[in-house]
Amino acid sequence: MISLSKYVFISNSTKPNQDEYESLEDIKLSNVNRPCLKIANEMGYDVILGVNRKYPEKLKCPEMDITFYDSHTFRSIFAFKDNYIAYKNLCEILKKGEVEVIHCNTPIGGFIGRVCGKKYKVPKVIYTAHGFHFYKGAPLFYNTIIKWIEFFLAHWTDVIITMNEEDYQNALKMKLRNNGKVYKVNGVGINIEEISNIDLNRLDARKSMNINMDEFVCIGVGRIEKNKNYEMCIKAIHQTKNKNIHFLICGDGKKRKKLEKLAKKLNVEKQIHFLGYREDVFKLLKVSDCYLSTSKREGLPRALMEAMSVGLPCIVSDVRGNRDLINHNEGGFLVSPKDYKEIGARINLLVNNPNLRKEMSNINLERIKAYDVKGVNNLIKKIYLEVSEI
Repeated sequence: MISLSKYVFISNSTKPNQDEYESLEDIKLSNVNRPCLKIANEMGYDVILGVNRKYPEKLKCPEMDITFYDSHTFRSIFAFKDNYIAYKNLCEILKKGEVEVIHCNTPIGGFIGRVCGKKYKVPKVIYTAHGFHFYKGAPLFYNTIIKWIEFFLAHWTDVIITMNEEDYQNALKMKLRNNGKVYKVNGVGINIEEISNIDLNRLDARKSMNINMDEFVCIGVGRIEKNKNYEMCIKAIHQTKNKNIHFLICGDGKKRKKLEKLAKKLNVEKQIHFLGYREDVFKLLKVSDCYLSTSKREGLPRALMEAMSVGLPCIVSDVRGNRDLINHNEGGFLVSPKDYKEIGARINLLVNNPNLRKEMSNINLERIKAYDVKGVNNLIKKIYLEVSEI
């Protein structure tokens, strides 16, 4: 391995506001990029990380020596101006000809990374699909146009890493460059030991939210957006007809006010707790009795894995990713994301059956061991070593 070779990691994220975009705060590595960056660094690469910041040359990372650039990659495929800027910015990095590996993630990062990698003849291109936007039951546009684009871009890709069985089977049908390989990993991994060691006074934590110990707490984690489908969760809470059931929403977004109006309309506003973005999600999970998610689409949901790691029974939508983690009637229930009546009935079932909750808790605590970060990191390292030989 030539020590001067460069490695670029690129993904997309929510578009920052002006203050966030101009921030000079230190970069904190995420669970998505940390393992890959550290392994690339250990292999002798100079690591370049794409961030959505205006002044990347002024940024620092306390964890390791990294060079940053403004990747300008956001979540919308229709943000044509932003995506063009993202393309130009990556081209500036690649035109020097020193980049040996691009590891691109998520749809926008994956598109920009592979188009630029093709243009500048980057030797190795890795793409991690955190959840293809084409899937069983997806809208026609995604299952035709987006699917065709993914299959086409595979020709410029040496390795595709998937995180659930449905995506893995789809990726196996793609024709990769240089007889490339397809892998399936168990998400980005979770630190089970760290989560289990978190100390918490459950009584005090509940008191701080005006929730009694004999009341039942459901929790959902994720941005308040269309895909998360929180409306069904709120309707399900109303459907239970039980004022002692609460729902914690850990996340924020533009649809929050609409959800608050819905909760008030259904007269459950005192049961729905909008907590906003939280740094203490693990503690909130330990305060709760059940994990509840009615997402329309998932890749391999980290929040669900974290809920399983604290032993919560889980009521989740019957979609790709969730099905990889939860077997119906074992660690929880798989439900239609459109059927709030069924969801409400499942909540009531758990409320009235503490023995069932305990049984499901034990199943999840055992099942989640396969998703520990140590095992995932070892597999990523193995993939990187194999990529260097392709």
